[in-house]
Amino acid sequence: MACEGNGMSDERIGEALIKEVIEEELREVSSEDVPPLTPVAVKVKTVQEQKMVTQLGKMIRIIGDRVRDDKEFQDAIDGVACFSGSKWDRFKEVAEKVFQHGITWERIAVLFYVAGKLAVRMVEAHLPQSVREILMWTVDFFRNNLLGWIREHGGWINSFSELAVASMQNMSSMASHSYTLAIIFIAGLTLGSFITWRLTKQP
Repeated sequence: MACEGNGMSDERIGEALIKEVIEEELREVSSEDVPPLTPVAVKVKTVQEQKMVTQLGKMIRIIGDRVRDDKEFQDAIDGVACFSGSKWDRFKEVAEKVFQHGITWERIAVLFYVAGKLAVRMVEAHLPQSVREILMWTVDFFRNNLLGWIREHGGWINSFSELAVASMQNMSSMASHSYTLAIIFIAGLTLGSFITWRLTKQP
C-alpha cells in the first residue's frame, strides 16, 4: 500500500527529498555562486511528510559516502560538469549507470546523492545556473522512471528498512560510528511511529 493511501504522497515526498539532498550538499560549498533553489512544483503538505523527508535525507547522505569514494562515479559526475554538449544527455547516462542492474531503494538514494554532488560540481565550475536544471532533471527522471516502482513497492514508508541496512553497511567508512547508529535508531523510531499513525488512521 503506497503512501497515497494514508494521506501522504509518494510524489511530493520524492520531489521534496531531491531538493533536500541537493540543498544539503550545497551547504558545504563556501561560495557566493550558490543560487537559491526555486521550490519544486509540489511541496510536502503535512508534518508526517516533512519528517519522512528529513529522515530519508540523513540516511541518503550516509549511503552516499560510498559513492564519494567511487572513482568511476566521480569521473562520471565530473564528465557532466565539464561536458560542452547536452548536459541532460550526460545526466541521463549517469542515471542509467546507477540503475543498470535494476531499481532498488539504495540505488534511488545513490541517484539523489549524485544529483547533490553534481550540483556542487556545477557551482565549483562557475555554472550556478545549472543547479536548478539538475534539480528539474532529477525530478523528471524520478517521475518518469522511479515513481511507478516506488508505488508498486509500498511507497517511501517501505524504504526505511532497506536504507537502514545500507546505512549500517557503510558505517566502516563513517567518521562517527555513534552518529550513524543514532540515525538508524531514529529512522527505526520514525518508521514505528508512521506504522502506528497509519493504523490509528484506518477506519
